[in-house]
Amino acid sequence: MTTILRAGDPGYDEARTVWNAMIDRRPVAIARCHTTEDVVEAVRFARTSGLEIGVRCGGHNIAGLAVPDGGLMIDLTPMNAVHVDPDRKLASVQGGALLGELDRAAQKYGLATTAGNVSHTGVGGLTLGGGMGWLARQFGLACDNVASYELVTADGEVVRASATENPELFWGLRGGGGNFGIVTSFEFRLHEVGTRALVAEFTYPLRAGFAVLRGWRELNESAPRQATFTASITADSVTVGYVWVGEGGYKLLPAFRALGPVLCEQVEETPYLTLQSRDDNVQGHRYRRYWKGHYFKALTDDAIRALLQNPGVSASLQAYGGAIADVPDDDAAFSHRDTLFEFVTATRWEDPAEDEARISTLREYAAALTPYADGAYVNTLNGDPINRAFPPAKLARLVALKTAYDPENVFHLNQNIRPSEAATCVAA
Repeated sequence: MTTILRAGDPGYDEARTVWNAMIDRRPVAIARCHTTEDVVEAVRFARTSGLEIGVRCGGHNIAGLAVPDGGLMIDLTPMNAVHVDPDRKLASVQGGALLGELDRAAQKYGLATTAGNVSHTGVGGLTLGGGMGWLARQFGLACDNVASYELVTADGEVVRASATENPELFWGLRGGGGNFGIVTSFEFRLHEVGTRALVAEFTYPLRAGFAVLRGWRELNESAPRQATFTASITADSVTVGYVWVGEGGYKLLPAFRALGPVLCEQVEETPYLTLQSRDDNVQGHRYRRYWKGHYFKALTDDAIRALLQNPGVSASLQAYGGAIADVPDDDAAFSHRDTLFEFVTATRWEDPAEDEARISTLREYAAALTPYADGAYVNTLNGDPINRAFPPAKLARLVALKTAYDPENVFHLNQNIRPSEAATCVAA
């Protein structure tokens, strides 16, 4: 049964609080849904009442799109059940589950599927945008591992999508974001990965950064799929390394030690569940946040030089390739499978007086790297046009799908794909 929260009710402020503390919006009501039928009722109520709809799962979207000011927030967090069938290697996951809940349920059997790097991220938002994680080079993105979806449409209808049932919708849900409805259930394929991982990080002085990043780039060309190469750049140092899930990860260590004068070396074998939560921050929701992202299909020397002009913000690179690139481009809405590295730059702070300076500094850094970029991950778009995530042919196909399932753009608080103008006018 749906729980309705309004301003002044216990739990209202907690439910409207998301990961970015800059977001302080007040829905007229929050519908905390427990079943698919609850979601259907909430959508139909919002439509008949003329309320804007936001959908909350983990609340990690940097723009706080889950929180509609004066609208109805459909809160899926009570729908967090995960059921694992270890024999069939499948997991049934409700739409409000967090990544940690999926990981813990699957790891009881030494199984996992590709998921992100912070355990309190929502399964839904991550997967609908594509879903990068430490297993992606071995098994593909999170969306590549979904066997089926259950979805509530803008009309309040429940449909299923798989490779054989509503296949065009299935195509669009694999990377097209939350544009086509509210996913109330995912079925994921799981893989035998064991329960251990290796994390290796090597920090070098900034003066060695150019040579280190060039060497790291070259090592990545022959990296085994079990390894996901990482790099981070600050104003005074460069850290490179890798995460290895599976056996044999120690063999790469000598090559990393040879890249330059190591200031600090951290090599840790860790439980997979620890790996999946090592970037969590229990106080994270108090910070104000901003980020930008790029895809690099090559990491040229000039791009490395631009990366090293870091003004003191967080900047990171994570390797793609492997099984991500194995999937034919036309098989899913997710695009830019030939990406070499994903780049994200981010900053966080607490004092609202710093907002303008923090955001301006980060924007300038990201803009300096734009000439070397080719596209972006839909889940890191932050005010950027949607065509950065999708090439023209795919975007046209997504517009047609949006027009078919949501011609009035009811679900627009997302990285929005607008329906065709003709359909919008007819619906109005």
